[in-house]
Amino acid sequence: MVAIVPLSLLGQTPSAILHTQGGVWVNGYEATDASSVFTGDVLETKPGFSATLNLEGSSVLIQPESVGKFQGDLLVLDHGSVSVETSRSFKVRVNCLTVVPVSNEHTQYDVTDLNGTVHVEAHKSDVNIEREAGHQKQTPQTAAPSGGSVREGEQKNYNESDVCGAPPRPVGPTSRLDPKWIAAGGAGAGVLIWILVHGGGGKTPVSTYQP
Repeated sequence: MVAIVPLSLLGQTPSAILHTQGGVWVNGYEATDASSVFTGDVLETKPGFSATLNLEGSSVLIQPESVGKFQGDLLVLDHGSVSVETSRSFKVRVNCLTVVPVSNEHTQYDVTDLNGTVHVEAHKSDVNIEREAGHQKQTPQTAAPSGGSVREGEQKNYNESDVCGAPPRPVGPTSRLDPKWIAAGGAGAGVLIWILVHGGGGKTPVSTYQP
C-alpha cells in the first residue's frame, strides 16, 4: 500500500514551497501556486513560465524551459537556467560539476546549462566548482577552466563533454523531461507507479527494476 500512496499523504513534511503563476510541472503534473516540494521531486518550467523555489535560508528562481531535481540542499539541473540566493550554502549540480558557495554568508549566483556549456556567474560572494571523481580527466587543451572558484563579479564557462564526458540526454517530441526522473519524484511517485501498473492500454509497465 505504501508504494501506491503519495508521500504527501503520509505526513511527510515538505522541504520547500514552489511559487508559480502556471506553466510549471512537478513530477509530470501541473503545479499550483504555493505547491509543496519534497526531496526527489522533479521540477519543469514550460516556455514563457518561471518558478521560485523557497526553502529555509534560500530562494531559487527557475527560469523558463528548465528541468531540475530537488535534492534538499541542492538542485540537480538537467538543462536550463537557475538563479540562486542563499545563506545556507544551497548548491547546484550539472552532470559531474557542483557549484558550492564558499561559506554560509549571503551568496547569489547563476547556473546555466545549454547546448553542452555550463555557465556559472557569481553576483555576490564566491562559489567553488567541484568535479565529481571518476569522470573524464582534462587534457592540457581543455583543462582550463576545470574547477576552482568563480569569484564575486566573475563568470566562467565549462564544456560539459570535456569535463564530464557527454551522457545521453533523452529528447521527447513534446518535452525533454526524462521519464526516469518523473518516476523518481518523491511526492508523486506513488500515483505514477499505480498508473504505470494499471493503465497504459496493456503496455508493459516501465520500471527500473530488472527481475
